[in-house]
Amino acid sequence: MNIGIIGFGLIGGSLAKAIKKVHAQNSYIIGYDKNSAYTEAAYTEGVIDSIAVNPDSSFANCAVIFICTPVSHTPSIVSSLLPHVANDCILTDVGSTKYTLIKNIEQIIKLSNKRVYYVGGHPMAGSEKSGYTASTPYLFENAYYMLTPAGDTPEFILFILQKMVERIGAIPLILSASYHDFATANISHLPHIIASSLVHLVKENDGEKRHLHALAAGGFKDITRIASSNPDIWTSICLSNKEQIQKVFKKYITILNNFYEILENEQEDLLYCFFDTARIYRNTFKEGASSDVTKGYALHIDVKDEPGAIASIATLLSSHHLNIKNIGIVNDREFEAGVIKIIFENKSAMLRATEVLSKHKYNIYY
Repeated sequence: MNIGIIGFGLIGGSLAKAIKKVHAQNSYIIGYDKNSAYTEAAYTEGVIDSIAVNPDSSFANCAVIFICTPVSHTPSIVSSLLPHVANDCILTDVGSTKYTLIKNIEQIIKLSNKRVYYVGGHPMAGSEKSGYTASTPYLFENAYYMLTPAGDTPEFILFILQKMVERIGAIPLILSASYHDFATANISHLPHIIASSLVHLVKENDGEKRHLHALAAGGFKDITRIASSNPDIWTSICLSNKEQIQKVFKKYITILNNFYEILENEQEDLLYCFFDTARIYRNTFKEGASSDVTKGYALHIDVKDEPGAIASIATLLSSHHLNIKNIGIVNDREFEAGVIKIIFENKSAMLRATEVLSKHKYNIYY
């Protein structure tokens, strides 16, 4: 199968590596990125089979094309591709917003009189790191991969994409574009805005001696980690999902105002209720590792999804007398690197585990 990938950052590079790992003998991947160093590196590594100079006729024979660019660039790329791609070609993207994008692209396709199919895609995998050098063939394993088909998308087209998603190890979820955007505004977009706003708060409140900057290296650094993500991508996301973000933002402001009023009135019972309700609900979240454990002494590890992978790690650590507090698969990795999450009792155990696992060629992230 001829597969096109446009955009070779973290997601596009990881897609190419994952597809080539699974379909090395029967896939031909054409790659394009405005940063030619990315595609040249991918070609040298054997991750792609040819390099396109532009998103045009080079992709004419592709059955499926993944557009892995910021959302704001996707419509123009589709317009560039349409005169060249064959009928029945499947176009898909990996962007974090869907409703407005799909409506715009449906109109572009309609005006072209071309019989192609567009299905929105959004893998819940990634990290604050960006670029091809951060990509890995294991990025999508056991991660949720949302697909948002248009109302008239044929079942067989959706089936093809579902199978491709499953074969790279991800878990496909079918959602409407509007619900996808509402969901991501809640669990991804607003949290990113909040993390960035907290960084701004510390920056503006800090003094000449920068004591806040020094103190922020602890827990504050962890809860604001996603503020280190690519600003181009997040500018595009906020503008393309403006209405849903505003809707969720208003609700969040109401919650903050209510908390301010409770604090102002020193209502101890309501303060307790605020934190306790959040704690109880937070502990119902299902993660690879138990929700009631903090991230303090956690490692994330890239491993191939195969029988015995977790057992091998557990046995290795046990042989070095390292006690594991919790271990499991991480499904939602939009801002987390690593397939497996392991939590230790203390920092020394975590550091010793890092040493042991590194010697056995495991890729480790904090």
